[in-house]
Amino acid sequence: MSVEQPLWQALTAYRVLTMLYAVGLFAAAYQHFVRPGLAVGYYVVLAVWTLATVRKVADARSCTRAFLGVDLTIAVVGILLTPLADSAARIHAGGPTLPSIWTAGSVLAFAVKGGWRWAAVASTLVAAANLVERGAPTRDTLHNVVLVWVAAIAIGYVVEVARASERTLARALEIEAATRERERLARDIHDGVLQVLAMIRRRAADGVTGGGADTVELVRLAGEQESALRALISRGLPGPRDAAARALPAGSRGAADANADHGEEEEDPDTPVDVRALLAGHATSSRIALAEPGTPVELPAGVARELAAAVGAALDNVRAHAGEEARAWILLEDEPDQVVVTVRDDGPGIPAGRLDAAEREGRLGVAQSIRGRLRDLGGTAELFSVPGQGAEVELRVPKA
Repeated sequence: MSVEQPLWQALTAYRVLTMLYAVGLFAAAYQHFVRPGLAVGYYVVLAVWTLATVRKVADARSCTRAFLGVDLTIAVVGILLTPLADSAARIHAGGPTLPSIWTAGSVLAFAVKGGWRWAAVASTLVAAANLVERGAPTRDTLHNVVLVWVAAIAIGYVVEVARASERTLARALEIEAATRERERLARDIHDGVLQVLAMIRRRAADGVTGGGADTVELVRLAGEQESALRALISRGLPGPRDAAARALPAGSRGAADANADHGEEEEDPDTPVDVRALLAGHATSSRIALAEPGTPVELPAGVARELAAAVGAALDNVRAHAGEEARAWILLEDEPDQVVVTVRDDGPGIPAGRLDAAEREGRLGVAQSIRGRLRDLGGTAELFSVPGQGAEVELRVPKA
């Protein structure tokens, strides 16, 4: 895992440096050894093993159990050979063992690979070898044993916590990605299928008295399907956004109008697009006015179309809640670091608490189609309303 990689890199350097340190200690005290040939043979094995296995401690996969077993064996054997190669006076005076602090690298490899339990086993074996080498427990020996034991277990525990944290983070990212995918699907469904069903239900209901049994059945089916879809997106069942987009009917508004025609080639989402042209498509009615700068207002195509879709969703809300006769104004502003679009209407306004109630009922026009879109773009969507004085939606998208 990525969180472990710095530990493996540090361990690799530690093993090489401590091997050189152990050889340097031997060279400085060569004349005091009673069997220097035995020590030289051990240091040859230690140097060859350390340099030949540099890649073994590069990551957790290459650091196998077999390697750890051999590595620890070399460390323990070096400790036990110390009384045979060094003088008794030096040993009793607290002189270093043949592998010296190289032994800690072997124990730390156990800690990084297997956690604190593996570290406890390895450090216990090293402690036992140190006690045998000294012949009797001394203060310095016990101090070194406890230090290695505590350090190894602490590092092993930290590694386990880091692994658990990384797994938790990965799971959280998966949940966040699934949630955002669900929200995008909910927006597409709201902007397309739900809008069409609601329109069918309203218009069929207007002609119920003269439409007979077929019209009544149409009203009932449209109402049932609308309720079922609202319940579906409220429960949070994630799904592919593209599949939902392909399922939208040809007459859908909102996001469907903001997307390119299915028969055209898919455009590059990073290609600059003039937002004015996209917003002009929403101002086709005499009751919708568009005020825009005289120069192009460019944003990446994907961002621009999502912004236009949010404007379309706001206009859909005006038509649905303020009535077909309500007037709306779209104001496009090109600021140095952001693009601001304001949609204002002269309807009756939004009663306090209505948006929260609508979200609980699965009506996600504001929560997903507007605020959700702007949040995914790194922008903000603010709604201002005074009952009886209309409503205003302010959309801000950063250019960076």
